Amino acid sequence: MTTIDTATITVELPDAFDPRWNRLPGIQVDGRRITIDPAEYFFRFESSTWLVADWDLVKAQLLDLDETTESAVEQLALDFIKNHGESTSDAARVLATAYGVYTYLFREEHLAGLSLPQITADHLRMLREAATLMALNKVELDGHISNVGPCWFFPAATSVVFDLDDATGGMLDEVYHGGWFNEHRRIESIKAHAALGGRLVHGCQSVPDQSGGVVAPYGASMANFRDDLAEFKAGWIEQVYAHRVTAAE
Repeated sequence: MTTIDTATITVELPDAFDPRWNRLPGIQVDGRRITIDPAEYFFRFESSTWLVADWDLVKAQLLDLDETTESAVEQLALDFIKNHGESTSDAARVLATAYGVYTYLFREEHLAGLSLPQITADHLRMLREAATLMALNKVELDGHISNVGPCWFFPAATSVVFDLDDATGGMLDEVYHGGWFNEHRRIESIKAHAALGGRLVHGCQSVPDQSGGVVAPYGASMANFRDDLAEFKAGWIEQVYAHRVTAAE
């Protein structure tokens, strides 16, 4: 493990998180209050700064903005980040911003049009919680992955915390990185993730690959990102699964 010296992270969010997050090392959930010990929680923690933009500003100035033939939605998001993004060492602010983003992206009004009847409102809650914690992961512009927590490996972490079988965990992972499987949702995701300083990218080709995702800055080297991820993922996935609760327990 690589880590830097940093203080305990504490945040109080608008809604209570599932207490089963306590199964993972270094995280304590007490209702709406989440406490993270970086030294125990992260597999790699080399950076304690993140790029964020004010979520209320994103909602007011970006979410309803339409792309044009001269300015694609990705360019709109990049320009917004350039104009309004700021570096912060306040991890609680990152988590609070992320919870706003994912409460918006995984809202229940989408269920009717998803054409996946097996996805429920409770599944959306799981997605909101896991994705919020994933916001602390970080990729540098050179593609080096500087922060990696257990939620990088989305199906593994959700199987431990929510007692999901592999098929259900994989299905949630697909909804998480699939942008709801259509272009309208993908555009919505690109705009919303400007609040977290980048775009949502994934190392995986499909669910079984389980290479996770992160909000990476625009311009980050995806080739280096892929190579770095390939070197560490197998051992850390195994460590996450080690905290799975069996029926006998």
